[in-house]
Amino acid sequence: MSTPSSSPAAVLPRGLARLALTAATVAVAAVSLACTRATAQPSSPSNLAPTASTVRNAPMSADAAPAPFTVRVMGTGRPVLLIPGLMSGPDVWDATVAHLQRGHTLHIVHLAGFAGAPAAPGADFLGRVRDGLLAYVADMRARGLERPVVVGHSLGGFLAYAVASAQPDAVAGVVAVDGLPFFAALGDPAATPESVGPTAAAMRGMFARLSPEQLAAQTRPGLPTLMRDSASVARGVEWARTSDPATVGQAMAEMLTTDLRPAVAAIRAPVLQIVAAGSAPTAEVRAMLRDRYAAQVALVPRHEVIVAERAYHFVMLDDPAFFHATLDAFLSRVPTPAARGQR
Repeated sequence: MSTPSSSPAAVLPRGLARLALTAATVAVAAVSLACTRATAQPSSPSNLAPTASTVRNAPMSADAAPAPFTVRVMGTGRPVLLIPGLMSGPDVWDATVAHLQRGHTLHIVHLAGFAGAPAAPGADFLGRVRDGLLAYVADMRARGLERPVVVGHSLGGFLAYAVASAQPDAVAGVVAVDGLPFFAALGDPAATPESVGPTAAAMRGMFARLSPEQLAAQTRPGLPTLMRDSASVARGVEWARTSDPATVGQAMAEMLTTDLRPAVAAIRAPVLQIVAAGSAPTAEVRAMLRDRYAAQVALVPRHEVIVAERAYHFVMLDDPAFFHATLDAFLSRVPTPAARGQR
């Protein structure tokens, strides 16, 4: 495996490299240190455009930007939309797909620029993803299908909140797997998009100067704090090596400078927020972490916060039995529209 260049422009500062892996990891460290402030300070916030379906692209105008994701469809039954996180491939959901596909139609998203997918350059990446997902769901509905339950991990959880808050009638439910409406406030409850902006902009610039090999090398040391199994770590390194560093930096900067906490009050569907607390060093830190997650979704009319006690950030990989049981219980409580067909 290649090592990062020693050039300052090619090597992310330790704190930023860690933050690039996941804001949840930063939050655990911050809570452990008595809620020390996060270093992040906006590039311009994302407006949080159009999309792809696997194997079927969403309708787009001739001059539209490249599609920001593709979708693979598997299974039969009630629709569930699965969105992976930063740098992750759709295979992060393999065990979940195997578990659900006999009773659900699974729409598995692969975000552009991550884990081998071609990048889709253009402004407002996350806004284009959000609007593309909404267009994809609208197409599903036009074909007589039910509203999907949207399940997102990390960045995917943030996107699930963005979709559900932008068009509350578009989804039947939301499951955020260690994803949040405003990641920056997890490490620093006083953070705002404005305060985080300068660091987010610097992070975006530094990522843009990395090669894929350098991105993988920067990512590798932090992965054991995000996933327990060595095979999962190896897969995570490969995801990073085949991701576009500029897209990674752009997505992180846009997510860190977008605060969806006021917007989630519009969500009408039930919401399940899963907190990955396996890396919390003490019960006190675990409780504080749960409180910070709960505070971010407090305005959602129908929400539930559940703690994954044993799992690190990749809950579905670290504790699939817990994750599948929790997901099954949630899906069983989501009402099924009587007049809609299934696929």
